[in-house]
Amino acid sequence: MRYMIIVKATKDSEAGVMPSEELLARMGAYHEELARAGVLLDGSGLKPSREGWRIRYEGEKRRVTDGPFTETKELIAGYTLIQVRDRDEAMEWVRRFPNPAGDGGAAEIEVRPLFELEDFGPSEAVARMHEIGIGGPKK
Repeated sequence: MRYMIIVKATKDSEAGVMPSEELLARMGAYHEELARAGVLLDGSGLKPSREGWRIRYEGEKRRVTDGPFTETKELIAGYTLIQVRDRDEAMEWVRRFPNPAGDGGAAEIEVRPLFELEDFGPSEAVARMHEIGIGGPKK
């Protein structure tokens, strides 16, 4: 099962404040541990929303809105993607995730399982997604 550990944005992350060297070292050590255990798939920080955009769909019409976006609580600052046996193993890893605030302040992460293609049942579309490498390894 794949899980995404989502690091919620803060005023500092949206302001472009870079993590301290201490936090980078703690995050690096945590991700090294994930890699050694063979469960790390990917992970990265995201630049502030002022460097991004959103696309709103209304039927076939698309409307682009440039950042920044004001609702910090709705934004993410980074993610880690892991593949583990089950929810319990994911929980074990997540409990060790360093406080993303770095200074011991308030921060929040969210953990969500990813859909696997097998969750959708067999179909031509699912087979094609497997062929192009979308949706994780075929079981």
